[in-house]
Amino acid sequence: MAISAMSFSIMDILVKIMSESYPTGELVFFRGFFGLIPIFFIIPKDRYKNLFQTTKLKLHLSRAFAGTFGMICIFLGVKFLPIAEAITITFAAPIFATIFSMIFLGEEVKIFRWIAIVVGLSGVLIILKPGTELFTIYSIFPLMFCIFFGIIAVLIKQLSKTEPDYLIIIYFTLSLIFCGSISMFFDFKLPNMQDFLFLVLIGIFGSTGNIFLTMSLRKGSVSTVTPIKYLSLVFATTAGIFIFHEIPHLTTFIGASLIILSSFIIFRREQIKKVNPVVTRQV
Repeated sequence: MAISAMSFSIMDILVKIMSESYPTGELVFFRGFFGLIPIFFIIPKDRYKNLFQTTKLKLHLSRAFAGTFGMICIFLGVKFLPIAEAITITFAAPIFATIFSMIFLGEEVKIFRWIAIVVGLSGVLIILKPGTELFTIYSIFPLMFCIFFGIIAVLIKQLSKTEPDYLIIIYFTLSLIFCGSISMFFDFKLPNMQDFLFLVLIGIFGSTGNIFLTMSLRKGSVSTVTPIKYLSLVFATTAGIFIFHEIPHLTTFIGASLIILSSFIIFRREQIKKVNPVVTRQV
């Protein structure tokens, strides 16, 4: 989980740096194209001949495109917002996953998880600061990511019953490449060698973060590995201060505390139910 948090943080930092010069669609393309590299290391050799074979193609495509739009939203959020604020808002994703699971999967949500939802959404509102001069419309991008995440969580819960992780990931990655390549017909900038290296690393670290996150949840208990996930806030805050010269507002830390508390309640209730919660950012 620590490797995952560090990998995602490096990706976010590189995305923010490259967003100053390159269109978001191009970043999405490179995230997908070079994100294939780590994935091939986890595909069983006997599946290469029938890698894309599945009986749930519609579910795979729905999850893939929902993930792609979510990725676009978080890239835009990192581009326009202080990096610590953008990443903190994404921590609310499990809250929306709980809401969508209740609506679409008919899962029963009892009092503790309702409290978690209210606490988490309160934290989001504190960070967004609606109705004040500090509010920015760009805050909607990481919030939209959370909504797409809720949809993704429902689809992954259905897919994971029969589909292996690598197949879910590879359909998503191919969707990134497809949508990113379309956008490049309209807006493309040829990178120099240094920028090309950064673009390659965006893909590699993004997929690496996904793979190690999945491994940590399969091999370790949720209550043990989940707290380590929030190291990404430390990385984002440090990068914001020393790389981008962004001083996080006090409301960001207050909101983050409420969102993290909310997530712990949700993860704890999921553990009691002996259900593996989906807490990935992009997978």
